[in-house]
Formats: sequence, structure tokens, C-alpha cells
Amino acid sequence: MSQFEYKIHGNDLQYVQFTLAPGQEALAEQGAMMFMDPQVEMNAILGDGSESKFGVIGRFFNAIKRSFTGESMFSSLYENNSSQPQSIAIAAPGPGEIVPINLDEQGGSIICQKGAYLAGERGQKIQIAFQKRVRVGLFGGEGFIMQKISGRGTVFIHASGTLKQMALGPADSLKIDTGCLVGMSSNVRYDIKYTGKLKTSIFGGEGLFYATVSGPGHVWMQSLPMNRLSQVLMTAAVTGRGQGSMLGKLYLAGIVIFVLVSIFAGD
Repeated sequence: MSQFEYKIHGNDLQYVQFTLAPGQEALAEQGAMMFMDPQVEMNAILGDGSESKFGVIGRFFNAIKRSFTGESMFSSLYENNSSQPQSIAIAAPGPGEIVPINLDEQGGSIICQKGAYLAGERGQKIQIAFQKRVRVGLFGGEGFIMQKISGRGTVFIHASGTLKQMALGPADSLKIDTGCLVGMSSNVRYDIKYTGKLKTSIFGGEGLFYATVSGPGHVWMQSLPMNRLSQVLMTAAVTGRGQGSMLGKLYLAGIVIFVLVSIFAGD
């Protein structure tokens, strides 16, 4: 199948617009559609639509495993059944950036934080990626389960805040806040390290642990994890800092509720 034609619109609250050729299909998370042309047909499918040697039962269990990666058990499949190109737009679930990643350039797969997947081509699979080291699972910010996206073509993931992509060579390594790591090539080595100083850990505001990644491969990072944003908004709503009126506090409380609902809806 030919690659998608797409364009990403917006700055902080983005959406990606696909141009589907006749007969071409796109896959996206449930509830992400913004608009589509009249000749695009939408259907709900179990999991990512991939076949299983165990038939419907196997696809059902694959969909259950998919839900543990932060995605829905069902996906939305969009197909252009006309003889002319048709458009469909998929919106990001929150403030941040939509990141297109060519899986063919990453060896066929990437590892991402839970709930990062937004859209892609049919045939791409979302599977559980377990953290093999106990300390990584306990202190890595994403727990023992992350998501592995594999297949061919371009996949679209979502990052909160501003995105930073870095290419690491075989001898390169990087220290990253555990909540800021969005994704990495499947051959990138990932570990958790203690900050080393008790005073810094307690009073430095950065926590007890940080992530280390080592090349070769690519790493994607986000500047503002949603849990960090929710903490800032919650503190502002409770203390009323920067808002002198009850109306201002209610407004902040509304924002907090919206952010928290967005976070838990994606988990």
C-alpha cells in the first residue's frame, strides 16, 4: 500500500489530515475523528484489525492485551470507497504535538509510553512491551507495561508540550526525566538510575530517579507530561495562586477536571 499523504495543522492543539487514495484505509483511536469527506466509510473493529490463528477468540484476547497499553479495545477504521481522493482529520487528545514516525526507518517497530498511539495504517500492530528490569518497571514513570508499535509505513503518536527528537550514536547516552520520555527505537537501551544525592532528590524537585537511554537509535521526548501539568493546575486551583476571585478558582478547577478526565480516558 502506498504511503499516506498527510499534513499536520496547528501548534499546541493539533490535528492531522490524511488524503486517502481510492481503496486506501486509515486506522485511528476511538473518538479521535475531527471531520471526514462524505465518501469515507467508518467502521469499528476489534483491536488493530490484525488476524489471529485462533480466529475471533484470538483477536478478542489481542484486543484485551491492547487495552493494557493505554489504548481502546476497539479501533476506528476509515476507508475510501470512492474513485476520488478523500480526506479525514484526526485530532490530538490534548495539548502537545502529533509526531509522525516512519516504522520502516526504525527497523519496523518502536517502543512508546502507554496511550501514545493516535493513528496509522492498517496492518500496524500495538502490543505489550514489558520492562524486563524490576527497577525500570517500579521507578520508570510508565510502569512495567509500555506499548510496542510494529509494522510498516507511518504511525502517528502524540506527545504533550513541545517535542524533542534526538538521534543517538552507538556511544551516545542521555539522562531524561522519566515522565518526559515518549518513545524510542526498539534497539535503544533503557534503564533507571538513582540521582545519587539524597538532598538533591528530596529538595531538587526532580525526584529520586531519572531515565538513561543509550544508542544507537532515536529518542522522542516531551516537554510537559500531562501528570506534571495536572499537578500545577491542581495546586493553582486549591491555593488560588494568581486568581483573586472565586470565579477564577472555579475556572481553574474546571481546567483541572478537564485535564484529569483526558489523562484517565487515555489510560
